[in-house]
Amino acid sequence: MTGVLPAFVPVELPGPLNGSGRPGRVVEEPPFGPYEEPVWVPKMETISAAELQTMEFPEPNWAIPGLLPEGLTLFAGSPKLGKSWFVYGAGLHIAAGMPVLGDIEAEQGPVLYLALEDTLRRLQGRMNSILGGTQAPKDFYSTTKCPPFGSGGEEELHYWLGKHPGTRLVIIDTFVKMRAETRSSASVYEADYHAADRIKQIADAHQVAIVVVHHTRKMSATDFQDTVSGSNGLAGAADATLVLDRARTANHGTLSLTGRDVEESALALVFDPETGLWGYDDVPAGDNDLTATQLDITRYLRSNPDTSPKDIAEALGLKPDSVRTTCRRMAEKGHLAVDASSRYPVYRAAREADGGEGRSLSLLSPCPSGSPDQGERHPHKGTAEGQPSPAVPQTEV
Repeated sequence: MTGVLPAFVPVELPGPLNGSGRPGRVVEEPPFGPYEEPVWVPKMETISAAELQTMEFPEPNWAIPGLLPEGLTLFAGSPKLGKSWFVYGAGLHIAAGMPVLGDIEAEQGPVLYLALEDTLRRLQGRMNSILGGTQAPKDFYSTTKCPPFGSGGEEELHYWLGKHPGTRLVIIDTFVKMRAETRSSASVYEADYHAADRIKQIADAHQVAIVVVHHTRKMSATDFQDTVSGSNGLAGAADATLVLDRARTANHGTLSLTGRDVEESALALVFDPETGLWGYDDVPAGDNDLTATQLDITRYLRSNPDTSPKDIAEALGLKPDSVRTTCRRMAEKGHLAVDASSRYPVYRAAREADGGEGRSLSLLSPCPSGSPDQGERHPHKGTAEGQPSPAVPQTEV
């Protein structure tokens, strides 16, 4: 578009002397031509609904079908609860082509583990414990040192992923070790979002799943995402959020998850301190606050419903009075339901919802049907029936 400028008024200025000795008259010409409005080069590209409807996209990559999708996953939990054991075991099994958490078939491929709070000696000990004497996978790579973002960390990951196409999973343990320095003028939310988004951009560029280990706050919250240390900027930038929780002296825990490609849910898990492996528990996630004796009663009643306290005590080798008192208290809290003949069948609304046949990951995740996660789950067997769970070592992270 051509604009209109104010009319140009010639100006008479003293010029060089002419032959008569009098100064000549010079009319100054305008130093520019007609005004031209700059042409805007649009950067925003739009697509119509009709075009979008006919487009075809490849299925998203899953490091662990239904749990760890392509993109950035924030994996949080209190210190020393087994987060590092969880991601280390998952990474080793993916690299080896072995089932994850006992029964989830995941596609085999390279895995990179940034164990930035560990030593090689500790990594070796944990790896041998997790693998149980089997050969270590050649596609699993680890390091205990990597510069943070803003100091070469992004370049290191881009370079490594470029050299290892088809990588299935990158583990950053922990987030604070890789986080770049924050600008003093940035708000807490802005700084958290920007820090997480830098990692997400790497994941999106290489179409790989990156899981970042982080801590939770000491303060409890109704929404498990609010327990993640920091502002909502971290979870807002991440594609998925996983929060691991368990009592300090118990082996049973709950994995709460939500995300853009992962439906919000809670999974009951159990930790085996002898192997360092996490697996699916055979009790609902809502029962993870039960004592060892209460868990034994719950497991027995799930296999033997409508059983009296006397029969329960005889089967588990416990005192009848103690079992009767325990069952009454569990019924008061809603863990058990009592019928007219004073028997104690297990009542859990969650199990009624899934038909009591155990958890299938298709109930949790919109993975395409036919993917490995659609198979029937086999409950992870932790300790023997009727035996209290062994103490959990306090050295895991």
